[in-house]
Amino acid sequence: MVYETGNRTVDGAVERILEGEALDRTDALALVAQPVEDLAPAADYVRAHYGDDTVDACSIVNAKAGDCTEDCGFCAQSVHFDTGIDSYGFLDPDEILAAAKRAEHDGAQRFGIVVAEEGVSKDRRPEEWADVLRAIRLVRDETDVEVDASLGLLTAEEAEILAEEEVNHYNHNIETSPDYFPEVVSTHSFEDRVKTLERAKSAGMNLCAGVILGMGEAPTDRIDAALALRDIGVASLPVNVLNPVEGTPLGDADEADITTEEIVRTVAVYRLLHPEARIRLTGGREVNLGADEQHRPFEAGADGILTGDYLTTEGQSPADDIRVIEEAGLRPNTDVNEFDLEAVKRR
Repeated sequence: MVYETGNRTVDGAVERILEGEALDRTDALALVAQPVEDLAPAADYVRAHYGDDTVDACSIVNAKAGDCTEDCGFCAQSVHFDTGIDSYGFLDPDEILAAAKRAEHDGAQRFGIVVAEEGVSKDRRPEEWADVLRAIRLVRDETDVEVDASLGLLTAEEAEILAEEEVNHYNHNIETSPDYFPEVVSTHSFEDRVKTLERAKSAGMNLCAGVILGMGEAPTDRIDAALALRDIGVASLPVNVLNPVEGTPLGDADEADITTEEIVRTVAVYRLLHPEARIRLTGGREVNLGADEQHRPFEAGADGILTGDYLTTEGQSPADDIRVIEEAGLRPNTDVNEFDLEAVKRR
């Protein structure tokens, strides 16, 4: 079947993707310049071809807050910035299990244990590492959700241990393109992040790695980030949109440096570059997309969502997220967690 919009650039790209060809940087730059009304349905067509009509939901817990020595310019948890957040050490594993059970109850298929710092170190902080493993085991053994983790930079040994504990996805976002990364972070390099992802993948974990849009990057940076993620090989690609936090270097703006049209266009091109990955709408979507616009990325190839609260900011309710999914003509994934959909809506 030939996909036809009348837009030769878009139609030709879809045809090549369906034939199994990977688009290159020139293709992607040509696509990102196309009208969003042509791009969005084409990306949705590719999503449906390679996947199904479900949206996969994940939820996270901020397992250790604040006091991070890194200087990521968007992050409220860095010691370099005065953002007024509450700091605390690694949560009791039973608290993490309780959060996982709430997420399961609210329809999440996967649950991420997140620590915002350079890295949870097996050798430097063995007691904390032991608590991390205990939390993973509790969630793995006492819920039906998949256990994911985001623990910062990893050694090869740490990655092997997490894989043995059946961590499903390891999350470590690259945030932006290799060229723009030094504008956002100076305390570690883009290559440091890539090495951790490679170690996690070599150990046998799936990769969840994505970007933050609207940090002042150019459209070419968004494309280069997507291509870098394809080279790494990600199963899940989170698309965050900057939610400026007062006190951070990127917190002076009232909103992210990106329009709704650019968000939808970027999601569509990411789908065309990653036809088989989960393109996951995550942080910042509620503050950068109106209530009547949140469905649009899901009509442009997105098929994943982070539901519930984020690390230091509130999200919207799981019931609202389900309404967004259904407004886009899709349905929640129930392969892992056969939750009570109507009960979530009522809550």
